[in-house]
Amino acid sequence: MPLLPRLLSLRRTLRGAAAADGDLDEELRAHVEMLTQEKIAAGVDPAAACREALIETGGIEQVKERVREVRAGAFLSSVLQDVRYGARTLARTPGFTAAAILALALGIGASTAIFSVVDAVLLRPLPYRDPDSLAVVLHRGRNPVSAPNFRDWQKESLSFQAMGAAEGWQPNLIGGERPERVEAVRMTSEILPFLGVRPLIGRVFAAEEQEPGKEHEVVLSHAIWQRRFGANRRIVGETINLDGEPYTVIGVMPPAFRFPPFWQRGAQLWAPLSLASRAASRDGNSLRVFARLKPDVSLRGAQAEISAVTARLEKQFPGTNREVSVRSLQETVVGRVRPALFVLLAAVGFLLLIACGNVAHMLLARAAARQKEVAVRTAIGASRGRLVRQFLTESLILALTGGGAGLLLALAATRVIVAIRPLGIPGIESLAIDGRVLAFSLAVSIATGVAFGLVPALQSSRRDLSHSLREGERGSTEGRGKSRLRSLLVGSEFALALVLLIAAGLMARTFLALQAVDPGFDPRHVLSMVVSVSGSPSAEPGRRAVFYPRVAERVRGLPGVRSASFINHLPLAGDIWGFPFAIEGRPAPARGDTPTAAYRVVLPGYFATMRLPLLRGRDVSDSDRLGATGVIIVNEWLANRYWPGENPVGKRMTLGPGSAEPEWLTVIGVAKNAARSDWAAPAEAEVYVPWLQTRRYLEGRFFAVEYMTLLVATSGDPAAAAGPLRSAIQSVDPSVTVSEVQTMEHAVGEANAQPRFYLLLLATFAGAALILAAVGIYGVMSYVVSTRTHEMGIRMALGARRGHLLRLVVRQGMLVALMGAAAGVAGALALTRLMAGLLYKVPPTDFATFASVTGVLTAVALAATWIPARRATRIDPMTALRGS
Repeated sequence: MPLLPRLLSLRRTLRGAAAADGDLDEELRAHVEMLTQEKIAAGVDPAAACREALIETGGIEQVKERVREVRAGAFLSSVLQDVRYGARTLARTPGFTAAAILALALGIGASTAIFSVVDAVLLRPLPYRDPDSLAVVLHRGRNPVSAPNFRDWQKESLSFQAMGAAEGWQPNLIGGERPERVEAVRMTSEILPFLGVRPLIGRVFAAEEQEPGKEHEVVLSHAIWQRRFGANRRIVGETINLDGEPYTVIGVMPPAFRFPPFWQRGAQLWAPLSLASRAASRDGNSLRVFARLKPDVSLRGAQAEISAVTARLEKQFPGTNREVSVRSLQETVVGRVRPALFVLLAAVGFLLLIACGNVAHMLLARAAARQKEVAVRTAIGASRGRLVRQFLTESLILALTGGGAGLLLALAATRVIVAIRPLGIPGIESLAIDGRVLAFSLAVSIATGVAFGLVPALQSSRRDLSHSLREGERGSTEGRGKSRLRSLLVGSEFALALVLLIAAGLMARTFLALQAVDPGFDPRHVLSMVVSVSGSPSAEPGRRAVFYPRVAERVRGLPGVRSASFINHLPLAGDIWGFPFAIEGRPAPARGDTPTAAYRVVLPGYFATMRLPLLRGRDVSDSDRLGATGVIIVNEWLANRYWPGENPVGKRMTLGPGSAEPEWLTVIGVAKNAARSDWAAPAEAEVYVPWLQTRRYLEGRFFAVEYMTLLVATSGDPAAAAGPLRSAIQSVDPSVTVSEVQTMEHAVGEANAQPRFYLLLLATFAGAALILAAVGIYGVMSYVVSTRTHEMGIRMALGARRGHLLRLVVRQGMLVALMGAAAGVAGALALTRLMAGLLYKVPPTDFATFASVTGVLTAVALAATWIPARRATRIDPMTALRGS
């Protein structure tokens, strides 16, 4: 059989299989290409010219060898050859390869890091047995409940396997070198068993151990067991001292155990909770109620039953059982942070798409330079599928390499995220790159490789031998299909970058608005610390009344201290107790509708120390003691609400109304509104009472009234005063504990930590998107200009002005950018509404943000278009024509 027909037969045999694909040596390839072009110039058909060149150069022997491999079923060898050839090809263009890997590493790394956060916080089930059946029962949708209500719900509801209650506790652990205040939880005996987590050693407490007088057992966390007790496995049965009372250790929980998972997360020990002494009052709401649903009961069914139970109780005890809700424990834990994390996940998704778009049009530009290679391979028998596979192999090599580099970036990013994490995002402290995250990263890398590689592969594998093998191609422009595809890719990048930048702009506006909030006080140069007398001699009522004033006096005498005072709960970082109140001469409200005010107990000098202005009246003084006329200071909001247009000084009100003989307190001052636990929340009613007139603080034997927060205003660095202050306190009584030492500026920073965290991440992603979009537009315009060099040379030779050509090219690039901007604005209008819950005093459609971001990005696009256009118009016309 003649050689040419045999070649054609081989080509038919190889169709749809791996064939003649880059197997020609580089020198042989160049020789074949040269001979082919010579034959085409002589009038030979391009396909025939390529075959004849192969025959003449001996390349057909390589083709035959390849056919034998394919016929032998060497598919794996073919794939490995694709990989080797793709790696060699990419190595020959290191600049392109490095740029593509960097863009992909940025997108895949950011996606992996944020997915690890979402996985740790939202996707992983809570570490308890059957966590989906765990629920929380809340009063008024979010508040704790009273002991009588809990007992009634527990008794009358049939939807739950078990129901238990828990209460926060901060005892002093006495023993060792120094007493230590620890975070703890008292809970009823039902909770630990129904969580299904077995102790590492020992056991949990039983029902009889929560009876009055018997509730002196304790279960330790793994952390305090290791840190304080040296991981002694014989600790079970030993006694420890909490608040001066003996408690027997009965168990140690495993390392990962945290409960409750959304409140008191730092609990280091758990003890039984006795409710026998609280059977009468339904006003003391301090219990968090947890329950496990029965297998055949849904949350909706449990809610319906609780609603029926509480409706009956509300009729019997008006105002005590309103708006009781049953929520899943998982939703309670993550509900507040879910929208923000989904916004971040969408943001990194946009960033990854922008990176894919960048690499896709880089591959399109690179494929244009490989058309002759594609034509040769097609002529010798490579099918389109075979060519697509080769191009996809190269894309996957890029994607997997970029994914590997991205994984390294993600490892570094997760460390940074853990280091800067704000309080209030549960589970983020256990963030790690584990098997699930690795699987996600691999899946994203493969999907990304296919996504950005498929269209360029299909475009590049189209057969047009005559067009590809002819000389004189350098000055021609690319086809309309590829031009449209490039425009679509660049416009999409621009639109996605615009959405990201607008989201970051809205968060920046929110953060600035939060920074502009007036907290009422001046946090600069103020140090705070909690001083607890629990379990010490100073806890005795007679000595407690002396201890805190003496400490304040001694601290004021230290060098660098301008003033000092105490308050029960620190603004922004402490608890808020709400006390009902009534105004003298006003009709008594119905039970359940009584207004409440945040309850603050202060020693003299508090307002001066915090630089919280008194707008009217005076501060509390040392003369405001038990036996003297009861006094109170109200905040500006309460004064304006209940005495509008009047001077409230001299008016009277009572706390805890309802008694037969209420204790009326005279208003002696009006303080400026101060920030509370929620930095951005609007002002509400707040009252300040003298500590020396508050019997519960002077004589109460409950841990919550046996500590106060010391505030010290200094003339220098407040943090440097911590050591001398601690020494001064313990010189009065060395057995008291000092904890939670922080500056007020730190407390203010923690109040804004979550929006600052989201802003930092969004701004980082938006900045990367801006750079990628600018590089993408610049790269595309540079390539487009290079393909029009011949055209521009002709235009200039015919008399076109450089300015006219500059405007022509810039207009082409800006048209694509403006179309992308329009799509981006439309997308942002839809998507930023999801951010409404994250914004403060900024609407999700804020015109100033949309306009400024669009203007900045348009200016960047103009610069990225103008630079290559200006460079092209400076080319000498004769040089451009000779280059054709």
